[in-house]
Amino acid sequence: MSENEGRSLVIYFSRADENYFDGELKTTEKGNTEIIAEYIQQLTGADLFKVERKDPYPTGYKACCDESLDEKKANARPELKEELNDIEKYAKVYIGYPIYWGTMPMPMFTQLEKLNWEGKSVKCFCTHEGSGIASSKKDIESICKGAKILSGIAILGHTVNDAKKQIEDWV
Repeated sequence: MSENEGRSLVIYFSRADENYFDGELKTTEKGNTEIIAEYIQQLTGADLFKVERKDPYPTGYKACCDESLDEKKANARPELKEELNDIEKYAKVYIGYPIYWGTMPMPMFTQLEKLNWEGKSVKCFCTHEGSGIASSKKDIESICKGAKILSGIAILGHTVNDAKKQIEDWV
């Protein structure tokens, strides 16, 4: 077994503040995707890397939705607060994000497109409030050239606090 064979990384985007939960708006201190990323870390010992925009999205849900839609329409690659430049030491990479307008938030595209995916195993996970994994798996497949894309999972955002067993079974 090579030194990197068992090493895992979770690359994720998550947003706290005002979010939509099962039909109503609520303000949270931690985003749903971050909760799932931390579960994966607890189960696997994976390293964590949180993707963050240099200029954060607005704290209000509607304003965030509007700004993220503008980014998607422009096929934007927003500048990041910090970038991960190399994943060479990892064999398996978990990629996590909320679903924004049918796919990953555009900051995830900014980050993922910078990396060499050759020979990696990739498992994507998302949080959502009804859209499932949407087209994000297709986007991951097109970005992560040379990687083996394994089964993904979609978790309803308002159920993340009760999803530990579901994540354990998936991992």
